[in-house]
Amino acid sequence: MSATPARKKINLRTPDVMSRVQAQVESHYRSETVERIRAQGGVMRQGSTVIRLAKEFGFCYGVERAIDLAYAARKVFPDSRISLLGEIIHNPDVNAQITAMGIRQLAAHPDDKDIATLTPEDVVLIPAFGAEVSTVEAVKARGCQIVDTTCGDVMSVWKRVRQNAAESVTSVIHGKAIHEETRATASRALGPDRQGQYLIVLDLAETDAVCEAIRQGCDKAVFLQHFQNAISPGFDPDIHLQRIGVANQTTMLRSETEEIQNRIRTAITERDGGSSANFRYFDTICGATQDRQDALFQLLDESLDLLLVVGGYNSSNTSHLVEIGEKTIPTWFVRNADCLVSGEEIRHFDLHRGEEILSAGWLPEKPSLTVGITAGASCPNNLIEDTIRRILELRGEQIDGEFRNAERELKA
Repeated sequence: MSATPARKKINLRTPDVMSRVQAQVESHYRSETVERIRAQGGVMRQGSTVIRLAKEFGFCYGVERAIDLAYAARKVFPDSRISLLGEIIHNPDVNAQITAMGIRQLAAHPDDKDIATLTPEDVVLIPAFGAEVSTVEAVKARGCQIVDTTCGDVMSVWKRVRQNAAESVTSVIHGKAIHEETRATASRALGPDRQGQYLIVLDLAETDAVCEAIRQGCDKAVFLQHFQNAISPGFDPDIHLQRIGVANQTTMLRSETEEIQNRIRTAITERDGGSSANFRYFDTICGATQDRQDALFQLLDESLDLLLVVGGYNSSNTSHLVEIGEKTIPTWFVRNADCLVSGEEIRHFDLHRGEEILSAGWLPEKPSLTVGITAGASCPNNLIEDTIRRILELRGEQIDGEFRNAERELKA
C-alpha cells in the first residue's frame, strides 16, 4: 500500500464526550474510601490498626489525561478498530480494562509486519510515554487516525534534546534504555536530520565511566561495547563527549539525576580548565514524580511498622518509591490486594532480583500496627482501597462502617 496522507485531527475532548468518559472512568477507578481518608488527614484507625497514606500518590494529571483520551477514542470511534502502541500506562489492571473495551495492544516498538496490518480506517493510540519518531512516522504513512496521549512533561524533555541536537550538543539521558519513554526521547535527540547524538546512562556507576572518558579519554572499543544499546548511531566518545546536555526520563529518582548532573559538570569543568561552557542541564523530572517522592520522605518520618507500595512492576516512578522506602523500613512492592496472600505470606516484586517472589512473615503480629501506603502515578485509587481492606481483613478488623478521625485520636 502506498503512503496515505494523515487524517485530520479530531477533538475528542468535547463536553458531551468527556462527561460520559468521566462517568465511566470514575466507575472503574474512583474510591470514596480513599477520598474520605485523604479528607481526614490521610490517616485512619480501625481497631488496633492504623493506616497512613502518603499525601501524594496515585494517578497524576498526565495519566488521567491518557486514560481519558483512550476512553474518549472508544466512544468517538465506536465501530473502528483501535490499536494501542504498547501499554497506555504501566499498570496491568488499567491495561486489562483498556483491553476489555476492545482496544487491541500492539508492540510498543512494532516491526514492519505489525505496521503492515494497519489501514487508513484504523485508530492508533500513542501511550503516555510517547513513541519513537520512526514508529509515529510509519503509522502516519498508513493514513491512520492518531490519538496522541503523550504526557506534556515528556514532550518538554523532547524540546530540550531537540535543542541539543540543533546546537551539536550530545544529550546524556538518565534513564532506562529499554523504557518506552527513554527510547522515544532518544529518537528526538537525533534531531530532524538524524545527525544528533545521545548516550543513555542508567546509574551512577555508568555515569562515572562516562566522567572518566570525559577527563582522560577511554578505550573506545570497550566504551562502545558497554553502551552498545544506549548510544546513537556513529557515536564516538572522543568527539561526542565534548559538549553535553543532561536530560532524563521524567520518572527517575531526582536525587540520582541531580548527582549525575553534578558529576558530569565537574568532569567537564576539570577537563576544560574550570569552564562549564560545554555543559548544560535542564530540570525535566516530572512534577508529579517529585511530589510523590517528597510525600514518601514525609511519610517515612512517621512511626511506621511497614510500607506497602502499590503499582505496576514495570512502572519506573513506582520502583523508585520502593527504593526510597526500603532504605528505611520493611517495604513491599505489590501489584494489587491479591498479592497479600495471608497474614503470613505476601507475593511481591523484588527489585534486586527483578522478579515477583513469595515471602513469609511480612505482617507483624503486634497488638497495634501502623501501615504506610503509597502508590506510583499510574495506580488508580480503587486498588489502594482494595489493599486497605485486605490489610484490615488480615488483621481481623471491622471493614465496613464509619472511619474515625485517626489523626485527631493519634494527637490526643
